[in-house]
Amino acid sequence: MKVVILAGGYGTRLSEETTVKPKPMVEIGGKPILWHIMKGFSKQGYNDFVILTGYKSYIIKEYFLNYFSHNSDIELNLKNNEIKYKNYSSEDWMINIIDTGINTMTGGRILAAKNVIGSEDFFLTYGDGLSDVDLSEISKVHFEQKNIVTLTGVQPRGRFGALGVKENKVVSFLEKNQGDGNWVNGGFFICSKKVFDFIENSDTVFEEYTLPKIAKSLELGVYLHQGYWQCMDTLRDKLTLEAEWKNGKPGWKTW
Repeated sequence: MKVVILAGGYGTRLSEETTVKPKPMVEIGGKPILWHIMKGFSKQGYNDFVILTGYKSYIIKEYFLNYFSHNSDIELNLKNNEIKYKNYSSEDWMINIIDTGINTMTGGRILAAKNVIGSEDFFLTYGDGLSDVDLSEISKVHFEQKNIVTLTGVQPRGRFGALGVKENKVVSFLEKNQGDGNWVNGGFFICSKKVFDFIENSDTVFEEYTLPKIAKSLELGVYLHQGYWQCMDTLRDKLTLEAEWKNGKPGWKTW
C-alpha cells in the first residue's frame, strides 16, 4: 500500500517556523517531522510514499533530491568536481513528490494525485502528526468492515493539569490527562479508491466535505488508538516534541 502524505498547507499557526519553510520540514531532533512520519511507516513495512506539496514545495523536493548530502560526510575534489559520500545513511524508500498547487484544499490535493495513487487502497496522513499507531490494526478494521475510509480516533492530551478538590480544599494535583475524554480524528487513514467519488474538485476540503459525506453512507470506519499521538500545530507543540526527543523517550519513535 502507498502512503499518501498531505504536505502542502501554509502552517500559519506555526508562523515562527513556517515563514521560511513548509511545516512538514520543521525539524524535531535535527530531522524534519516529515522524516519522522515516514520512518514510522517504514518501520511497519510501508516504503512507497506520495508526498502532496504546495506551499514552498521546492524545499521538500530539495531535501530529498539531496538526501545523501544531507545525511553523510562529503569529500570534494574541486579540480575535477568529484564527489564522494562517506558515512552515509539512506532509506529504502520510493518517493513521488507532487506539487498540487499552493491554494488547493486537502481533498483537491488527494484528487490531484489520483493517477499516481492508482486503484489500490492507500494510507493517508498529514505532514504534522506523530503517533505509534499500529497500522495493522487500522488495516484489520478497514478491510473487515469494507469501509470507503477508516480513520484513527485519538484522545489528545489535555493542555493543563487538573486539581483534585474536596470541600473547598486542593487535595491533589493531577498531571496532564487525556483531555475531555472525547475522541477526535487523529489523521491516520486508510482509503479505498471510492474516496475519489466524494471529492469534487480542487476546492474540496477533505475533512469538511468528503468525510461527512462518507459518514452519511455508513462507510466511514474508525480504529480507536489508545497509545501515543501528538500533532504539531503551534510552536508550543513543536517545543514539546523537541523536549521528548532530547529526553530520549519520544512516544512516536518505533524504529
